[in-house]
Amino acid sequence: MKLNVACPFTGMQKVIVVEDAKTLSQIYEKRIAQEIAGEVLGEQYAGYVFRITGGNDKQGFPMKQGVLTQSRVRLLMKGGTTCYHPKRNGERKRKSVRGCIVGPDIAVLNMIIAKKGAGELEGLTDKVLPRRLGPKRATKIRALFLLDKKDDVRKYVITRQPEKKEGQEKQPRAKRPKIQRLVTPKRVARKRHELQHKRQRVAKAKADAAEYHALLKRRLAEQRAKRHTHLSQKRQERLSAVKESGGDGAAAASAKKADGGAKKKAAAADAKKDDKKGSSGAAAAAAAAAATDSGAKAPKKESKKAPKKAKDSKKAPKK
Repeated sequence: MKLNVACPFTGMQKVIVVEDAKTLSQIYEKRIAQEIAGEVLGEQYAGYVFRITGGNDKQGFPMKQGVLTQSRVRLLMKGGTTCYHPKRNGERKRKSVRGCIVGPDIAVLNMIIAKKGAGELEGLTDKVLPRRLGPKRATKIRALFLLDKKDDVRKYVITRQPEKKEGQEKQPRAKRPKIQRLVTPKRVARKRHELQHKRQRVAKAKADAAEYHALLKRRLAEQRAKRHTHLSQKRQERLSAVKESGGDGAAAASAKKADGGAKKKAAAADAKKDDKKGSSGAAAAAAAAAATDSGAKAPKKESKKAPKKAKDSKKAPKK
């Protein structure tokens, strides 16, 4: 088994090949994020502590944290998980991964130095490898160099000087990253300017709205006044027309009243005559009704007997 050991303090990395079965038996059954004492690997690693960070099996499938098995499994994965990088948003795919428990099928085991021992390890702790690329964010630069907010971060950016290639006449320019989230006086002034413009836009919008409402109110008031004047003019024209035809109207009204009184008197006289005729007619009608009642009874009896004779006449032929 190969042990890929990295030292985060110096940036160095080294591969250690372990073939001793006794040594490997002490590494088996360990999980990711567990620690191994340096004495297990040899006396030269005394005092060191190694932490397991991952690994690959003989077919190249990676170990995945949280899968509590030594065997290989197929999991349905989505974006945001380890061992899978989706090509489209929301894409899911079933992938083969190795469990987080170290077993004999592991070919390469990745570890880091969690604690440094007394001695130096050749190729790991004996020299420091400078960082090729440094942090870009202002807060991370401050954390790396233990800076205060008052310190100028631009002086501590890690600069990289490319090597001069064959055939180049001039030395290439040094490369340094652009600091992100850097607060400068220019940035503060720009933000203040933007806020001022925003306040001006808000005030202008309020003033425009107030002006519009005032104009609308004035237009409505003008419409109401125009309508009121129009109605008042119509009313005055109607009154003037009535005044001009005032004499003719009074004579016509008196004539109408006289005609109405004569018609009422004639109607009252006709009603009295109808009452007198109605009383005499009522007496005659009562006498006629009594006579009809007395004469109506005899015919009813004859009508009842006539059918009986008819019945007898019908029965005679049968005898």
